[in-house]
Amino acid sequence: MGASLALLFLCALGCHGSLYNWQVRTTGTLVSPSFDQTPVTERPVAIFPGLSAPLLRGTEEALSHHLAKLLEQLAPNWRVVDEQATLTGINAQGLGREYIQMRRDAEDSHLLERESLRKIGAALGVRYVFQPRMVSYTQTMTERWKVPGLDLRIVETRSSLMRISLQLWDARSGELIWASVAEAILANEAVSQDPVFLEDAARVTLGSLMSDFFNRRTASIYSPLNEALDNLVREAIPEEQKSGVSGGDPKEK
Repeated sequence: MGASLALLFLCALGCHGSLYNWQVRTTGTLVSPSFDQTPVTERPVAIFPGLSAPLLRGTEEALSHHLAKLLEQLAPNWRVVDEQATLTGINAQGLGREYIQMRRDAEDSHLLERESLRKIGAALGVRYVFQPRMVSYTQTMTERWKVPGLDLRIVETRSSLMRISLQLWDARSGELIWASVAEAILANEAVSQDPVFLEDAARVTLGSLMSDFFNRRTASIYSPLNEALDNLVREAIPEEQKSGVSGGDPKEK
């Protein structure tokens, strides 16, 4: 209940500008009734390292870290085992090879095999497991205004398109509790050389997914009008970079 209340403000309309012009669309399943029947005190959750397609290998590295940080803010009453503790616990219990095989299978099947999941969940002392996945990620930079006759760029538009999926599994039963995918586009216009950073896109995309989860939505559209999510992006950008970044607010549908 506390986590749900903490997320209610995500749908409140704000009036402040955004550092990025961004929008996130989500589509997901209903949360399994079995999850709501589990007392909060019996919901310890681990976060597995992110998955990705071979061509995206490396872009998924920080997904689990960003998700853990979000859960600290949005669900402080949860006991979360982050990626570092998860991998350490798996290796300490001699389950490294079993986890590697389960991970390889999951990359192709989107399935966490029940027996391996049960062993790992028991070793970590958790009931649930989050599995994030980087589905796609692209960046583009387009010159908008140059001084004629000079190799001098005044304004450049930078944009990123990201798709992330997120699953929540019951480690005891092997039940897929919830799954959702989000597509985010972030853009800005600035005179600096900085792109739209992957961290900023990941934070707002994962934040949108978790907002759906806590508020039991199966589809949503988020934008800078959702002020709390916009702040997730703002908090990630150093103060010295903010003066060179600007963007408008797309209208929420």
